[in-house]
Amino acid sequence: MKLQNKIAVITGGNSGIGLATAHEFKQQGARVIIIGRNPEAVAAAATEVGGETLGLVADVSKVADLEAAFRVIQEKYGRVDVLFANAGIAKFAPLAEVSEAFFVEQVAINVKGAYFTAQKALPLLAEGASVIFTSSTVSHFGMPGSSVYSLTKAALINLAKTLAVELAGKKIRVNVVSPGPIATPIFGKMGLPEAAVQELGGAILAQVPLARFGEASEIAKAVTYLASADAAYVTGTELLVDGGMAQA
Repeated sequence: MKLQNKIAVITGGNSGIGLATAHEFKQQGARVIIIGRNPEAVAAAATEVGGETLGLVADVSKVADLEAAFRVIQEKYGRVDVLFANAGIAKFAPLAEVSEAFFVEQVAINVKGAYFTAQKALPLLAEGASVIFTSSTVSHFGMPGSSVYSLTKAALINLAKTLAVELAGKKIRVNVVSPGPIATPIFGKMGLPEAAVQELGGAILAQVPLARFGEASEIAKAVTYLASADAAYVTGTELLVDGGMAQA
């Protein structure tokens, strides 16, 4: 029970890595708050995780939504011990085809959303709290068509390093988990035809030394490590969980 009686907030907690982490956090004794923008999905996820899991509806790209969500958390719990700023989207297109709307959407959710999630949670973060951002292994190499997605994820690595220093006085640790290719619904939300998704998946898999996609539960265990006292001397660090992809 590595997170016994901890108050843990997960954005994007209604599917994929976020949902798997919600399950893991609960198993480790935490009281979990899931934040997502789809009301039905959030309600279903909270029910699935069970116990006292609280589901809150908020679009992380909208600062007012985040403020409202953290007001509820303050009123109900009074503090946050673990913040997993995980909400994000992935869409791919070559440079010549990237529109302003395509660019702005990913920056708004992946960067602005993560940044203001941390800011609005800050007054509630207990001394010794853990903040974890979700980046990606693609921050470490070039992948055609991923220019916008990659730059948003690379930004989170530097944000974590900066906040780790800035918040160290409160003993708040800030780290990053960078998954490799994971079998989650995000692959179906890239805006690509099914054939293109399959082709992309095959090309990615060929670059993974362990020759398989990861499971969301494997990322959840890595996040739990960063959230727990096991990582009490770890801050400003990126934990790559990518089957060796970035090292190949």
